[in-house]
Amino acid sequence: MKRLLLLMLLAPCAASASSVEELKAFLEQTTTARARFAQMILDKNLRMLQQATGTMQFSRPGRFRWEYDRPYEQVIVGDGSRLWIYDKDLNQVTVRKLDRALGSSPAALLAGSSEIEKSYTLANLGNQEGLDWLEAVPKTQDTAFERIRLGFSKSGLEAMELRDQFGQITVIKFSAIERNGRLPPESFRFTPPKGADVISE
Repeated sequence: MKRLLLLMLLAPCAASASSVEELKAFLEQTTTARARFAQMILDKNLRMLQQATGTMQFSRPGRFRWEYDRPYEQVIVGDGSRLWIYDKDLNQVTVRKLDRALGSSPAALLAGSSEIEKSYTLANLGNQEGLDWLEAVPKTQDTAFERIRLGFSKSGLEAMELRDQFGQITVIKFSAIERNGRLPPESFRFTPPKGADVISE
């Protein structure tokens, strides 16, 4: 589930606004978005465990598509009611109810409701290494990540850091972000490939 948690891309916001205000403006003003991403997973000593790249798109509320192209192929689709995870190497599909799968997860942070402060406590962290940082801490304890940091530049969200309960950090950097463009409805539908094992949870 760690990989699903990355549905997080943003759009340009006012440079003078705080990072909390930037996030709120994004949630109010963005209905669709897509981008490329590069992802790294680090252990608690900041040693590299894994690297991956892919594309992401979403249509608020609750619809998203997250595709990994390297080093493995995986597709994660939220169709508004169900979450589909397809692992091409295993030819296996996992499907579950979307609300149960997301909860207060990072995916819900950007693709879900605009009422973000119902699920997260937000705080400005100031400017570090040229980015304005925001921290979002889930208000419930049953989430995969204990805290999320979002880094904004003048052109929008550039980086995201997610720390889990074991000290591992997932770092995502976004590029080629397109906001409020038309996304094909079929991008947010999923039909299991013929012969794939389907596991319902």
